[in-house]
Amino acid sequence: LFFFPPGSPYQPIIEALGNYPQKKFYNVSKLGGAKYDTLPYSIRVLFESSIRNCDGFLVKETDAMNILDWKTKQNNVEVPFCPARVVLQDFTGIPAMVDFAAMREAVRNAGGDPMKVNPACPTDLTVDHSLQIDFSKCAIQNAPNPGGGDSQKPMAKLSPLKAQPRKLPCRGQTGCKGPCSAGDSSRNSGQFSAQIENTPILCPFHLQPVPEPETVLKNQELEFGRNRERLQFFKWSSKVFKNISIIPPETGMAHQVNLEYVSRVVFEVKDFLYPDSVVGTDSHTTMVNGLGILGWGVGGIETEAVMLGMPVTLTLPEVVGCELTGTASPLATSIDIVLSITKHLRQADVAGKFVEFFGSGVSQLSVADRTTIANMCPEYGAILSFFPVDNVTLKHLKHTGFDKAKLEVMEAYLKAVKLFRNDESSSREPEYSQVVQISLSSIIPYVSGPKRSQDRVAVNNMKSDFQACLNEKSGVKGFQIAVEKQNDIVPVQYEGNEYKLSHGCIVIAAVISCTNNCNPSVMLAAGLLAKKAVEAGLVVKPYIRTSLSPGSGMVTHYLSSSGVLPYLSKLGFEVVGYGCSTCVGNTAPLPEAIRNAIKQGDIIACGVLSGTKNFEGRICDCVRANYLASPPLVVAYAIAGTVRIDFETEPLGTGFNGKSIYLRDIWPTRRELHTVEEECVISSMFKELKEKMEKGNKRWNLLEAPESTLFPWDLKSTYIRCPSFFDKLAKEPVSPQPIENAHVLLYLGDSVTTDHISPAGSIARSSAAAKYLTNKGLTPREFNSYGARRGNDAVMTRGTFANIKLLNKFIGKPAPKTIHFPSGQTLDVFEAAELYQKEGIPVIILAGRKYGLGSSRDWAAKGPFLLGVKAVLAESYEKVHKSQLIGIGIAPLQFLPGENPSILGLTGREQFSILFPPELSPGMTLDIKTSTGKVFSVMALFENDMEITLYKYGGSLNFVARRFL
Repeated sequence: LFFFPPGSPYQPIIEALGNYPQKKFYNVSKLGGAKYDTLPYSIRVLFESSIRNCDGFLVKETDAMNILDWKTKQNNVEVPFCPARVVLQDFTGIPAMVDFAAMREAVRNAGGDPMKVNPACPTDLTVDHSLQIDFSKCAIQNAPNPGGGDSQKPMAKLSPLKAQPRKLPCRGQTGCKGPCSAGDSSRNSGQFSAQIENTPILCPFHLQPVPEPETVLKNQELEFGRNRERLQFFKWSSKVFKNISIIPPETGMAHQVNLEYVSRVVFEVKDFLYPDSVVGTDSHTTMVNGLGILGWGVGGIETEAVMLGMPVTLTLPEVVGCELTGTASPLATSIDIVLSITKHLRQADVAGKFVEFFGSGVSQLSVADRTTIANMCPEYGAILSFFPVDNVTLKHLKHTGFDKAKLEVMEAYLKAVKLFRNDESSSREPEYSQVVQISLSSIIPYVSGPKRSQDRVAVNNMKSDFQACLNEKSGVKGFQIAVEKQNDIVPVQYEGNEYKLSHGCIVIAAVISCTNNCNPSVMLAAGLLAKKAVEAGLVVKPYIRTSLSPGSGMVTHYLSSSGVLPYLSKLGFEVVGYGCSTCVGNTAPLPEAIRNAIKQGDIIACGVLSGTKNFEGRICDCVRANYLASPPLVVAYAIAGTVRIDFETEPLGTGFNGKSIYLRDIWPTRRELHTVEEECVISSMFKELKEKMEKGNKRWNLLEAPESTLFPWDLKSTYIRCPSFFDKLAKEPVSPQPIENAHVLLYLGDSVTTDHISPAGSIARSSAAAKYLTNKGLTPREFNSYGARRGNDAVMTRGTFANIKLLNKFIGKPAPKTIHFPSGQTLDVFEAAELYQKEGIPVIILAGRKYGLGSSRDWAAKGPFLLGVKAVLAESYEKVHKSQLIGIGIAPLQFLPGENPSILGLTGREQFSILFPPELSPGMTLDIKTSTGKVFSVMALFENDMEITLYKYGGSLNFVARRFL
C-alpha cells in the first residue's frame, strides 16, 4: 500500500540516489524550490508522503500543493497523510483485531470474501499492557541476613563501572529460595555476557547464578495464566492476517519497542526509499519523533481505518518552532526538562499544533533526552514534537546496532531530500508559525501533581505546596482538610512494628514501565542514588508499595551491569516484570492495615511515580494525591516516606552511626552518570534485545491457537466477543436520522477526560461489569482488568463512565451514577442506559469545556456508542476525541460561542430533539428543540466532507468494510 499508486502524476521526479544508483526516491525538493526550503522539517515529511501516495482519489494533487503552500494554508485546509506503518499496544490492539475478525465475519455474511480483510499498512502489535503487579519486592528483603556477615554493617561498596551480579535467594540450603547453578568464571569483575533474557544474578547464600528474579517469574506466570484466552486470539491473528507482526508479552512496552526495534528512520522497500512515519493507538507513539520519525497517537477506530488503507486526515497544522538554548543544571534530569518544556508549551497554546525543535541547545540533548521530551507532547496538547535527524541521531543509531552501510544510505537520502539538520551548515532555519524560546539554564527540578500532570511544583517548594493543597477547597489541587486535622497521626501495626501515617505519607512509589525508563541517565541516576543511600544506611519503610517495572530487558541489563540493581532491590524497588502496570491502575491493593488506617484517619496518602499519568483515582482509589517525578526523586521520596519534606533543610533519614543524611549527600553528579552510561549503555544491549524480540519466549512459542480463516467465537468467553459494530453494514450511506425526544444520560462539567469515560484499571466488585462477570460464573479474583477485557464489548460497555471520580451534575458528588428520568431511579450509568434502550429512548450527553481530554481513546467513543448515545453537546472538545466520536457514528455538537447550559437555562432534565437536514455541510448550525419549548442553535462539528461521509456510513469501520462487498 501507499507505494507507486497507479497513474501518479509525480513519477517523473523519481531519481537514483547519488553514489547508490540502485536506490530510488522521490526528489521532492525539486518541486518546491525555495518554498520547499522554508518548510518546517515535519511538514516536508507530510509533503513527501502526499507526493508518493498521490492517486487522485484518497490523495489528490491539490492536497500536495496545499502542503507545499503550508505558510498560507496552515489551519485552513484538511490534508491526508499516509503513514508508513502502524503500531498497536494490546489494550487498544485487541479491540482492533477483534474488529478485524468481526469484519471478516460480516463481509462473509454479506457475500464478500473474508480473506481480503487484512491490514494493508504494515502493523506491529506489542502485547505490553497485560502485566499486573501481584508480587513485588524481592525475597531478599525478608531473608534473615541476605548478604551474610554482620547485618548491622552497610552493604559493601560496588564500583558502578564494574559489572556486579545481583543477589537473590536460591533453593540450596536453609533460607535459600531459588535454584543455584554452577559457577561461571566469565561472570566476574565487569565481564558478563550481554545476555538479556537471563540477567546475571547470584544467590546470596551460595554466590551461584540463578536464572531470573522470583517476582518476574511469578508475575509472568500469572500474566500468561489470566490472559491465555486473549493471547491465543493474538496468536491466531498472527497466523491468519497478513502484514501484521505480533510482539509477545514480556518483551517491552509498545512505545519503547517502537523506538528500539521497529523504527527504520528511512524505509527501504525494493530499493525504494522514503521517510519512516507512524501512527499508533498509544498516545506515547510521539516518542519516535525524538529519532526524526514523524508519528503520533490516534484512536483505535482511526488506526483501524489506516490499517485498511485509509489515510489519516488532519487540518494542515501550525508548526511552533521551539528554540532551545543554554545548558541545564546538573540537578535537572530529563524529566525536569520535559516538565519545564510542558509548562512553556502549554502556556504558548500549542494544542492541535506540531512542535519542532531547533537551536544550539538541541545538539546538547541525547536521543534519550529527545525521545523523553517528545513523549510528553500529548500532555501539553501538541499533535507531536519533532526533532529532525542530525549527527546526534546518526551516532545513536550506530551505537544501537544499525548497519553501517544502511546508515550511509540513510544519511545520503535524508540530505538529498533536505530532511537532515546540520548545525554547522550555513542554511537558514525553516519558517515557523511562531517561535517559543526556552533556556535550558533556567530549568530546576520539578514534580507534577497532586491530581494533574500540568500542575508543576518545584521540588524546593513541595512541602509548602502540599500544605496549601490541604488548605484549598476540593478541586483540581485542593483537599479541604480542616486546620485542626492537618497534623493528625494514625498509628498502624504492620509486620510486627508500629508506624505512623499522616497527611502526605507515601504509600506507593513506582519506577514504572513508561518512556521515562528508556532514558539511561534517569534510570542510572535512580540506581546510583539507591546505591549511595544503602551505603549510607538509609531504608524504605516496608509498607510502601515499591516497584520497578522497566520498559524492556535492556533497562534491567544496564542497571545490572552497572552494579546498581542490588541497591534498588535492597530499598524494595524489585523488578516486577515488563509492561505497563501502576500507570494504568494495575497496582496490587495496599496492605489491609494500611488501607484501613488511611480510611480511618481520612489521610491524604500519596503515590509517587516516574510515569506520565496521574489523573485522580487512576493509581489507587485510596491514594488521593499522586505526583509524577523523575526516577531518582521517586527513590528519594520513598526513603523520606513523605512529601512534606524540604530537601534543602531536612534530612531524608538517619544513616549509620546516627548521622543525618540529606539528598545532596547521595545525589549522583552528572559526571558520574555520563561515565556509567558510557560503560553500560552499549550497542551489544540493543543487539541482544533485538534477538530476544525475534526469538519470542518459551510460553508464547508453545501457545496453541486455531488457524481458521474466521475466528471460532466462543459464546461462553468473557474475553473475546464478536461486537455489534457491523450489524447494519450497508453498501450505500443513508441520510442522518433525526434524534427525537432524547433524554440526557449524563450532565458533565469541564475537563472530562477519556479516563473518566473509558474503562481502565481494575474492575470494582460493585460495578456493572463485575455483576456481568459474576453472572458468568467468575469470582472477583478472576475479573482481571478492563484493559485485559477490551475484546469483550459487554464488559467494556458496562465499564464506560464507571470511573469513581466521575462528577455527574445530576448526582452532585463523584460517583459512576445517573438518574433514569422516566422512573426517577438513581442507577449505575450502564443500567440507566440499558433501560433507555429497552424503552427505545435515545440519549445524549451534556458537557462543558475540553470534553475528551486524555489518551484512552477508542472505548471513550465505542463505549458511549454502545450505551446508545446519539450525540454529545459540549462547550468545546479535545480535537482527537471529537474525531473519534464521528468515527464511531456519534454526532459532536457544540454550543455557540458565549452559550452553555446555564446561560440557556437548561437543567438537563428536559428531552431534546435534533433534526438533521438531508445534506450536511461542514460547520453548519442545527436547531435543537426541548420538551419545555425552548429552541436554540448549536454547531455540528463536521469539519470536512470526509467526516460527513463517515458519519453517514455509521463510522469509519463500516465505510472501509463496504469496500470488501
